[in-house]
Amino acid sequence: MSHSATHTTARTTALPGSPLEQAASGLDMCVHCGFCLQACPTYLALDDENDSPRGRLVLMRGLLEGELNPADPDVGTHIDRCLGCRGCESACPSGVPYGQLLEATRATLAQHRPIPLIARVILAVFRNPALLALALGAARLLRATGLTRLLARLPGRPGFPFAMVESTRPLHTPTRYANDVSPSGTTFTLLTGCVMEGLFAHTNRATERVLEANGFGRQDTANQGCCGALHAHAGDLASARALARRNIAAFERSSADLIVTNSSGCGAMLREYPHLLADEPAWTERASRVAARVRDVSELLAARGPRPGAAIPWRVTYDAPCHLQHAQRIVAQPRAVLSAIPQLDLVPLADSDQCCGSAGIFNLVEPDVSERVLETKLRNIQATRATLVATGNPGCLMQIGAGLIQAKSSARAIHPVELLDASYAAQAQHRADP
Repeated sequence: MSHSATHTTARTTALPGSPLEQAASGLDMCVHCGFCLQACPTYLALDDENDSPRGRLVLMRGLLEGELNPADPDVGTHIDRCLGCRGCESACPSGVPYGQLLEATRATLAQHRPIPLIARVILAVFRNPALLALALGAARLLRATGLTRLLARLPGRPGFPFAMVESTRPLHTPTRYANDVSPSGTTFTLLTGCVMEGLFAHTNRATERVLEANGFGRQDTANQGCCGALHAHAGDLASARALARRNIAAFERSSADLIVTNSSGCGAMLREYPHLLADEPAWTERASRVAARVRDVSELLAARGPRPGAAIPWRVTYDAPCHLQHAQRIVAQPRAVLSAIPQLDLVPLADSDQCCGSAGIFNLVEPDVSERVLETKLRNIQATRATLVATGNPGCLMQIGAGLIQAKSSARAIHPVELLDASYAAQAQHRADP
């Protein structure tokens, strides 16, 4: 179904043919009940109706009806301040597709005013594999030299980017262990991603080991790349679609049964490729076939058990990535995976469904709002007295990890699959000891 086909309500529009006009039927689903307000981090932080989902939907309608100018900087400010966490979608009783409306609005505004410079630079880097490899390689070099640990001590925003890179350092030395589980016949290929492979390669390898230890057969897929989520969220739909087509072509060449993601934002993007490419008939069905194969790693592990490893008596709290809980509606599985680890002390985190303030590149382009949202998250983490915060998205790992480092907390952020990997490694070590 095309974007235009979803627009069933006749209306006079000031933005004919725009992405927002094509997605406009979603606006008609809002009944202005206000349930979304308390689910919105920016509304809670800024206490401004214009910075709530309901307020932004009113702004979108004003743009369509010509009451607001798409070049109006105030309109742009309120739309830019949205984290795109989609917590409002979980709270909405009417099923408003807010995430799709937000992306359509940003793409429409980008036709009338430029995307902010820092965002354009970042998106250009992620669009170009050579530039991206260079940027991530430089980040790894800084991490290896220890400069990120030193520069992360700079107070406030100057030190935050370095703290983000420092937070990607592996928390333990990855250990290979023999797989003594018979293959189940189900095969997977991992979306290695860009930031995940560039800064969290240890998490990717842990994901592969853990899935193999639970009976899944691994296949590799060449020529895959950035999923395009950052571009879609920023309104650069042309780049997002180009990246999507590249990944679809790559995964079509793989005979693996499933495409596994360990990054919630990337997983949500892959599942939404059919919507992203809905106006391209040559790609829509292909996108649907690829999207149908996508699974988050926690889905597979929770369905399989997972098999238990050795006891690791660590105090852990879980923070739900927004695009896992609200976009993919995967809620119980990550906790089920963590609960399967013997003697793991899993403590609840207040408002774990609220955004941490990362939201892709939001923390770089809207640092003040991001910091206010993160402050609440860090207070809740501190109250748990956990030594580890488990979360399944690279942006969340870096945002929370950097916040903990700058707060001089002893707690650190870690991907849930790494905890299970550590449990399996400890089990293998116990078996090897005489």
